[in-house]
This record gives sequence, structure tokens and C-alpha cells, in this order.
Amino acid sequence: MLRQRILTAVIALVALGVVLFVVPEIVARIVIATMLLAGAWEWGGFLSGDKRNFRLIYVVFIGSLFALSFFYLDVQLLFVAALVWWFAALVWMFFFPTPIARAIIWVAGIFVLVPAWTAIDFLYTESPELLLFALVIVWVADIGAYFVGKGFGRVKLAPQISPGKSWEGVFGGLTAVTLLAAIGSQFFQTEVSVLIPFCLAVTMLSVVGDLTVSMFKRNAGVKDSGSLFPGHGGVLDRIDSVTAAAPLFALAFHWIGLR
Repeated sequence: MLRQRILTAVIALVALGVVLFVVPEIVARIVIATMLLAGAWEWGGFLSGDKRNFRLIYVVFIGSLFALSFFYLDVQLLFVAALVWWFAALVWMFFFPTPIARAIIWVAGIFVLVPAWTAIDFLYTESPELLLFALVIVWVADIGAYFVGKGFGRVKLAPQISPGKSWEGVFGGLTAVTLLAAIGSQFFQTEVSVLIPFCLAVTMLSVVGDLTVSMFKRNAGVKDSGSLFPGHGGVLDRIDSVTAAAPLFALAFHWIGLR
């Protein structure tokens, strides 16, 4: 199982590198939008199970909102709205498990997917390196949380939502990201005292994204959102943390002088 996960991760990283740094910009942006729409397909499963027609309707709906946000919405305002949503999601976790109405699942998918796509597309057009750095923050946090949690995890973070996660794992992820930010400050020529708090904030919000998607999966009675990535699950299983982290990163990177 571990070998399969590693092989899938390596292939995915190579594919990501090609998308970010090799193919033409228009192709990369189409690929990014397609992946987020694949996430919409999986979110539709939280609403309808295996009903493909309903999933397709949800994909078209989210795709239409992608177009609306691209042509008409103020992206900065959208990112602020996303932060309000993720704060509400954090509060919501304290009341789980409670049944989630289908209408709420429908609307929640909008706040998870639309700002995430807008932020990822925005960061890519600003600089592929910036987008990669945002992703690396999430990956390093996940890796640090996994190994520290596996070795030392005792105090459960949210047992009703994700029993495998621990507070020790969270602190392990934060420690790993602190080291990453110290290194990144040299590359981006940004003060350590500014970049470390910024990266830690992005990390904490990524944890909220991870737990929020897990909450909807648990409500739907599924372990993984899909099976696109062998050993890892579906698209949402891979980008759950990113959906929360990317809007904050996109909103604030200009404020801290990150280039």
C-alpha cells in the first residue's frame, strides 16, 4: 500500500511539474480547471451517491460559477468570502456529527470549489513558482503531521470527523512548515518574521479544509471521495487542504511582499 502511494505521488508530482512549467499557459489553466471540476463530480457524489446524471448537473453548475467568477466577480472579495466560509466551517465542526441537509451540501460545494479554483488559477498566472510554494506548504504540513502523528500521536484532533488525526500531528506539521518558511524567506527575499506567521496561518487553514471535506465524506458514508489516485483516493482527497489554503495565500501574498 505504501509503495503504491509513493508511486502515485511521484507520477502526480511529475505531471504537476509538466503542467506548471512545460505546457503553454492556456493548457495549464484548462488542466487546473478540469481537476477542480473533477472535484465537483466527486462533491456531487456527496449529494447523490452514484447517480451520474445528478453528478453531471453539479459539474455543469460549478463550471458555470467558474465562468462567472472569471468574468464578473472581484477575486479579492471572493477570497474574503472564502475565509468567512472556512471560519464558519471551523465552528460547524464543533457540532458534528449532525445530519447535513442536501441543500447545505449543494451550497457548501460552491464555497469549497469556486474560490479554490479562482485562487489556484490566480496564483498560477501570477507565477507558477508562487502556486508551487503554496502547494508545498500544504504538502510539507501533511508530511510532518503524518510522521509525527504516527510516531507520537495521542491526543485526537477531531475524533468524530477524522479519528486518525492528532494534535501532535498538527504541531509536527507546523514545525515542518516553520522550517520551510525559513528556507523560503531566502528564495523569495522576504523577512522570516513575516513569512513564518503567514505560512503557519495558511497551514492552520489547510487543516480546517482537510477536516471540513472529511466531515462531508463522513456524512455521506464514504471513506474516499473517489479513486482517481491509487492509494490516495480522489481529487478532493488530494486537494481538501488546498481548497482552504489557496484563497488565503492568494489574498495575502501581496500584503507580505512575496514575489
